[in-house]
Amino acid sequence: MGLLNFSPSRCVRALSVNSMCSGCRDVCPTGAIAIEDRLPSINHSLCVGCAGCVAVCPTEALGLDDFDATEFFFAFATDEDNVVSCQKNVPCLAALSDEHLIALSKLKNGLVLDTGHCSACEIGARVSEILEPRIANVNYLLEAVEAGQLVECRDIQYRNPQSTGEEDKDRRDFFKTFHLRGIAKVRADFEKEVQKSTDEFVECGIGSIDTQGLRTKKITDRRKLFFTALKRTERPSTFHVVAGDAVAFTSQKLMNESKCSACEMCYRVCPTGALTSDMRNSKIDFDPFLCVKCHLCHDVCESDAISVSASYNLKEWYEPTVQNLVTYSVRRCNECDALFSSVTGEKICRRCRLEEEEAMELWGLKNDE
Repeated sequence: MGLLNFSPSRCVRALSVNSMCSGCRDVCPTGAIAIEDRLPSINHSLCVGCAGCVAVCPTEALGLDDFDATEFFFAFATDEDNVVSCQKNVPCLAALSDEHLIALSKLKNGLVLDTGHCSACEIGARVSEILEPRIANVNYLLEAVEAGQLVECRDIQYRNPQSTGEEDKDRRDFFKTFHLRGIAKVRADFEKEVQKSTDEFVECGIGSIDTQGLRTKKITDRRKLFFTALKRTERPSTFHVVAGDAVAFTSQKLMNESKCSACEMCYRVCPTGALTSDMRNSKIDFDPFLCVKCHLCHDVCESDAISVSASYNLKEWYEPTVQNLVTYSVRRCNECDALFSSVTGEKICRRCRLEEEEAMELWGLKNDE
């Protein structure tokens, strides 16, 4: 069983204290992840290595040290078989995201998930609850892009012919392999086993080494694989518009110009660069190709000006376009002479306006403007 790793600099909760993201905690079948403060806490002794949290994390902040979804993707894409099983190639069926399932089904002309082991698995019931709506949405989208075959579940009960039938080796076995050449590996294995044996939630923090990572805009590997797979498969004859809530991994945004205060927060905290502006901060553009539907832009918007469209045009999967959400007029502040984005013809910038409001409050005066 692999050890769950967490990268604080890639977690959307690290980008803003206002983030409400809790997907990893909500999907965990054993309660191994808790969110009490800003970042998730992990109890490795409770973790069963299903990678369900890895699949739902929008920015790939979580990962297993013995399972890489990207490596699995390439290996599976070249395999003649199209069966995915927890006894063959994945730690659990919950480890594959919507993007992985759609991309692989398109490449393989259909995908079969072996659910034959779920009934005997301690987390099988919870996995079934997770998979049912996920597969329904995936097949809805596959039909919309005119895929020949869909994702289906079968009671195959695949058995690995190389398996000995034993469970994980005793955690003391790794001491038997101790020798000078393998000292680095033994030390790493020892530290991993200590983490697994610690029956408490380990709090994750943001260190100075994570600061640069927080500033870096990065597209996820699964998104790269998704669009690569679509380019290698046949395009639909018609680009359909589907229900927005059926697309769990990206969105189309709407902006209420009358509510937007041009505070710049939405595109500054966006982890992938899906929301951007120009050098003068005179507009907000949106690229659905980069959106991972982490909801962070909505969480930081105090005026609730940005929203998710109720529909999604699948043309964006094949011909992604950058959309302009709002454009501002740029003028100089009457107080500090700095350039600022004016939404409703304001004469002073946001900073000076806040300073003026604070001064009026200190003086005990009422601002009639």
